Amino acid sequence: MNELTQVLNKIVDERARQDAKWGVQNHTDAYWMTILVEELGEAAAEITTTPGFSERRLKHKLVQVAAVAVAWIEAFDRRTTAGGDQRTEGGE
Repeated sequence: MNELTQVLNKIVDERARQDAKWGVQNHTDAYWMTILVEELGEAAAEITTTPGFSERRLKHKLVQVAAVAVAWIEAFDRRTTAGGDQRTEGGE
């Protein structure tokens, strides 16, 4: 298995874990951006503020960032397939 396949498999596994924990999520784009930026902030904090920096923990955070981005794309596809557009709606 090549390196790209291994990384993508980790993202797929994280997406499955997210769905098992929270179920299918259909947030507004603004709320998805909030989730994504929070995850990215956690990755940044791992580098800049976490004592005992760990490449393993950073890699895990980056997989979570990628998985959230994938979840957002999945929600976008569900929304556009259904003919809806939540960009201007409030709430989650």
